[in-house]
Parts: sequence; structure tokens; C-alpha cells
Amino acid sequence: MSKEILYSNEPVGDLNLIPDFLPLPKELALKQQNTEVTISLSSDTVAYFKNTAKKHHTQYQKIIQQLLDEYVTNQKIL
Repeated sequence: MSKEILYSNEPVGDLNLIPDFLPLPKELALKQQNTEVTISLSSDTVAYFKNTAKKHHTQYQKIIQQLLDEYVTNQKIL
């Protein structure tokens, strides 16, 4: 580093605490029994998930599956 960072004890202002919405690593590692289904989705929806998957180097089906799993988990809490 070419420049030293100087820290101070000045107030930083109002802070907003954002709740943690990410699943724990152990929750991601668990494999659940899956059931294959056939579903029709709009072309725009599929294109969105395919583009998102490409950006994150994953499969679009996995993103849709995670989205639905998170939705169900949150509905069970309500």
C-alpha cells in the first residue's frame, strides 16, 4: 500500500441494522430429496434466470429451485 490509512474515533452517524437474510452454510450443504416436475414459465422469466445464472456461473434451474425453497421456508415461519 502506498498510502497509510488514518483512523479516528469520530462518530459515523446513524446506522441501519439489516437482518441477515442469507442461509447458513450448513443449510446450503444439505441435500433434500427432490421431485422432478414439468412447469411452463414465460419466456421473459426463463431468460431472466438464464442471464442471472450465466453471471453467477451456475444453472438457472438451481436458482429457481433455491428461490422456491426460500419462499416455502419463509411461508412456514408465518
